[in-house]
Amino acid sequence: MTRSTRVLATFLSLAGLIGLAGCATNPVTGTPDLVLSSEADEIKRAQQLHPMILQQMGPAYADPRLQQYVNEVGQRVSKMSHRPDLTYTFTVLDSEDLNAFTTGGGFVYVARGLLQYLNSEAELAAVLGHEIGHVTARHAVRQQSQGALAGIGAAAVGIFTGVPDLANVVNMAGTAIVRGYGREMELEADRLGAEYLVRVGFDPESMIDVVRLLKNRELLEIEEARREGREPRVYHGTFSTHPDNDTRLREVVTAAEKLTDGQLVSPEKDRYLKIIEGLPYGPSRAQGVVRDNRFYHADLGFTLAFPSGWHIENGRERLTGLSAQKEHALQVWTVAPPPNTGPRELLARLLAQSGASQGEDLSVNGLQGYTAVARSATTPFGRGPARYAVLYYNNLAYVFAAASRASSGTPSGDPLFMSTIKTFRRMRQNEYPLAEPNTIKLVRATSGMRVEDLASVSKIDQYPVEEIRLLNDLYPDKQPNAGELVKIVQ
Repeated sequence: MTRSTRVLATFLSLAGLIGLAGCATNPVTGTPDLVLSSEADEIKRAQQLHPMILQQMGPAYADPRLQQYVNEVGQRVSKMSHRPDLTYTFTVLDSEDLNAFTTGGGFVYVARGLLQYLNSEAELAAVLGHEIGHVTARHAVRQQSQGALAGIGAAAVGIFTGVPDLANVVNMAGTAIVRGYGREMELEADRLGAEYLVRVGFDPESMIDVVRLLKNRELLEIEEARREGREPRVYHGTFSTHPDNDTRLREVVTAAEKLTDGQLVSPEKDRYLKIIEGLPYGPSRAQGVVRDNRFYHADLGFTLAFPSGWHIENGRERLTGLSAQKEHALQVWTVAPPPNTGPRELLARLLAQSGASQGEDLSVNGLQGYTAVARSATTPFGRGPARYAVLYYNNLAYVFAAASRASSGTPSGDPLFMSTIKTFRRMRQNEYPLAEPNTIKLVRATSGMRVEDLASVSKIDQYPVEEIRLLNDLYPDKQPNAGELVKIVQ
């Protein structure tokens, strides 16, 4: 649960106004580019964005060994690029998104959620090489300049696979980011990434391997959404521009293959897999874990139970529970209360424009709070009444907002909402193991080992067979080969 991405979006819009440098030489082509930022401005802007990226997109993942490994691979690739003297910073974000991006200026980010689907060091190098390609061709600066000239706002983030939060930033910062860098720039980054792969000794086919696994993940998401009767969460970004059988991508990879001298190195599959063993599958401990209908957050030290059968979504900004028939919704988020401000005063500020009524003190498992009904609030179902509550715990205010479809006066699910709020409490010592995330583990495949057998003992709740196949690049119907390391979830 983090602050809104609005701060980042505002900064992105302002960042586009830094400096007017006119024409500069493109490091890749050697020809002039009409851009609005010098290299110094590009680097300065990326440095300024870095702490905001960590705050809004997820903090750096707390595993120095993994961070060092990704940085080492990235540095090797960057030294073979068209901007080898640029200082590069590679950061693994504690995010379960399938995402990697750059803000230019040498800053490259990759979410741990993407790392779990990769299967070799060569594939990691392909991801980083693609983003380095955006950096070396100065796509962030070029798109920002083009966007400003077209009057559509600044664009500072290059999206590899895209995530909903970044899409929200896009909507506020300008339409230029919506489709990543556009088809031509994405293909240029593919071409450069494939070239850099060859220069470090990896097979450029790894670029296509990454595209295939992301496309397979997209196909499964579409199928899951169909079965569940919802809209698919298909990401916008780089590889959404690639067809399933992309002729132009194949052409750039083939061109890169001609640069090899036949001395390609091992893709380093086992080394990569051993490095990522232990990665959280889904939310990390720092983000909180859902077990059945109960949410546990070890770092914040609290737990909360939702009604049985509700869908619980652990988002960056808030925790959301939605009833099975989608007629009731309850959200929880945190704010830092101002000094000398109690729960009643804080809630009055939050509901100042919503016509609060039925206010009363609230005591939940020894925690003090306040609750009221907002007569006209913005809810997932439109404008209407909503139950709000605030509980103070460990110097944070936990804000609850709940609403029901087609309600007037008081939400129809109000008794359910109040009973849910009253399950909020401190975690007990024996509950902390429940707050540990499911993680990636490795097993060595034996003769006759089947994905179905691995799925039967997996902790993956939904579509375990398909997920294990995706994790191991066995989708849609392959089986592991004897002797290979296989990723499972425990």
